[in-house]
Amino acid sequence: MTDVTQCPNCGTYFKVTQEQSNAHQGQVRCGRCQTVFNAVKYLYTPPQQLDLPLALDDIDDATGLFTVYDPYGDNGEAASISSQAAARQANDFSHIPDVYVAPVAKLHSRRQMWLWASGSVLLAIILLLQTTYFMRVEIAARLPGLKLVMVQICAPFNCTIPLPQKIDLLSIESSELEADPKLDNIITLHALLRSRARYPLAYPTIELTLTDTQDNALARRFFGPADYMPTGADEKRGFPANREANIKLHLNTTTLKPAGYRLFLFYPQ
Repeated sequence: MTDVTQCPNCGTYFKVTQEQSNAHQGQVRCGRCQTVFNAVKYLYTPPQQLDLPLALDDIDDATGLFTVYDPYGDNGEAASISSQAAARQANDFSHIPDVYVAPVAKLHSRRQMWLWASGSVLLAIILLLQTTYFMRVEIAARLPGLKLVMVQICAPFNCTIPLPQKIDLLSIESSELEADPKLDNIITLHALLRSRARYPLAYPTIELTLTDTQDNALARRFFGPADYMPTGADEKRGFPANREANIKLHLNTTTLKPAGYRLFLFYPQ
């Protein structure tokens, strides 16, 4: 008598004869994983076969048969089954009709892409506005055609667009302190200022220091644009681009007897 037993470790099925079972009190060794177990205890009981009607019209042609292992055959070696059965046994689901599945992940990725794109555009606009605000003076100076529009945009936000203050583009080309021959306490300051900028600049403040023979300061005074600007010049229009300006100031030194002077241009902070 031949029975079918199953290895409890690896699940392999194989035949065992009654003589093999009696030889070692039912103990056998699995030829695959070498596990020793009781063949009688792990005898395989095939499931009950149901008598179901077969739809013969749906069975494939018997000419296309596949060979598989059959543990219940007389020889325990092989059996022939149809290609449909072989496909099902090999977990082939090609016989199941296709079902359309909406690409949820792809839609989600597209939505994320649009969100990232919208966020990037918004951040770029904010960065552009911030850059325009902090560089509004330079932009208005270099692009005077936009200044009027920028002033109108700034008005609701109480921001102003002053003239650029580039002291390094201004210089004193020449200067002279002239005494009045008729009045000892009256002196006249002559100075030539030059702008090397390509756009109008704000008028600077002039610092005049009167010194003695040892170059020690006797007096110091600051002159704003309104004190020295040429007649008819508009302070709001600024120092003309790449132009020169002659300055003439009459000063009363009272009892001071200056021997020299120093001039300095700067923008008040």
